Amino acid sequence: MRSLPFAYHGQRLSVLCLGAHSDDIEIGAGGTILHMISGGALLDVHWCVMSSPGDRAMEARASADAFLAGASSTHVEIAQFEDSYFPSQTRELKTWLNALRDRVSPDIIFTHARHDAHQDHRAINQLTTNVFRDHLVLEYEIPKWDGDLTERNVYVPLTEEIMQRKTELLLKHFGTQRSKDWFDADTFRGLARLRGIECRAPGRFAEAFTARKLVISMGTGQ
Repeated sequence: MRSLPFAYHGQRLSVLCLGAHSDDIEIGAGGTILHMISGGALLDVHWCVMSSPGDRAMEARASADAFLAGASSTHVEIAQFEDSYFPSQTRELKTWLNALRDRVSPDIIFTHARHDAHQDHRAINQLTTNVFRDHLVLEYEIPKWDGDLTERNVYVPLTEEIMQRKTELLLKHFGTQRSKDWFDADTFRGLARLRGIECRAPGRFAEAFTARKLVISMGTGQ
C-alpha cells in the first residue's frame, strides 16, 4: 500500500464537511479533521449540519467549534431540514446545496457513504455527488445497528493522541446521544482500530473513506 502526502504543514486547503445530523461529521471524519489541523495544514472549513432539532443544534455548534479549534477559518451552518425524512425533501435540499456551491469551492468534501443504510445519509450522498461534480469527495462511515459497514479504499492513519481527543470530544458534546447503547468509546475506538489494521497505521488507528473518482494530475517536470 502506497501513501500519498496530503494536508501537509503549511498547505492551505478548503474543506467542506456535510452531515445529515449533529454528530455525523465528528464520527465519520472528526479524527481526520483533528489530524490535519494538528499537522499544521491551513484549513478553511465549511461545516454544514442539515438537521439538528432542539438541544442538538447547540450540541452541533459547540462540537464543531471544538473539533475546528486551530483551523484558519471556520463557517458553521446548521440547517433545519426534518430529521428522518430527507428523501421527501430532495428538492429543498438540492436548492440549499446549490446555493452552498455558489459560495464554496472546496478542495475536499467529506460526506456520507453511498450505501449507508440510513435514508437521510444516502440522500445527502446522492445530492453531494450530483451538485459537486468536479470535486474530491470522500465518503465517511457511521457505525450503526444496521450492520452496513463495508470495504473502504482510502485511509487516514491516526495517532493514539488524536483518537483519544476525538473520543473525548464526542462523549463531551453529545449528551443527547450518550444513552444510546452504541454511542461509546469502545465503538469509536474499535472501528478505528480495525481500519488501522487494514492500512497498517503506525499509530494503530485510522478513519476510512470511499473515493468514487480520483484524478491524478501529472506534472510537466519543468
